[in-house]
Amino acid sequence: MAGTFPSSPAASDVSVQSIEPTLVSTTISLKRQVRSRGGQRWLLNVSFSPMTRAEFAPIYAFSVKQKGQYETFTYVPPTISTTQGASSETPAVDDTSVVAGDTSCTIDGMTASTSNILKAGDFIKFSNHTKVYMVTDDVSSDGSGEATLNFHPSAVQAIANGSTISIASVPFNVSFQDDVREFGTNFTNLYSYEIALIEVV
Repeated sequence: MAGTFPSSPAASDVSVQSIEPTLVSTTISLKRQVRSRGGQRWLLNVSFSPMTRAEFAPIYAFSVKQKGQYETFTYVPPTISTTQGASSETPAVDDTSVVAGDTSCTIDGMTASTSNILKAGDFIKFSNHTKVYMVTDDVSSDGSGEATLNFHPSAVQAIANGSTISIASVPFNVSFQDDVREFGTNFTNLYSYEIALIEVV
């Protein structure tokens, strides 16, 4: 891994795609057969507002240092990487039986009887995983500060009991999607830059 993508200046636009390969065929009688090829990952298309040379140069230098698609690094998208709920909470896994393929677990360590600590659509990351997951149902704690967490995709590996869960500034483990690093500039002396990042698990 080769560091963390510079956080300043922040991207002006980030589009997120969920990639889940499937095999689909249609019979002559128009019956549809579909099979999941397994796996899911995120694609982030990131663009920046026009930057001065001083703002742009460190970003481009970091990008070039990645050797095209060769290196992996972390990227924290603005806004979407933090829960819509209570970002100051510190949830942890309270479950000894979460194995690869599971899509839920029990969590604790939250303020008791608090609504919407996490919201459906939030990104999360378990401390022993490089994978980023999405919360699929709102999460509210009970009187003991516990709750059930439902997420997608299914766990790529076992989740250890006691694993902390990042819910604010969630880092995506990524590489560039291609080998070309291109920028533009003109008579205004401002620089334009767009990148595509693919999750690496």
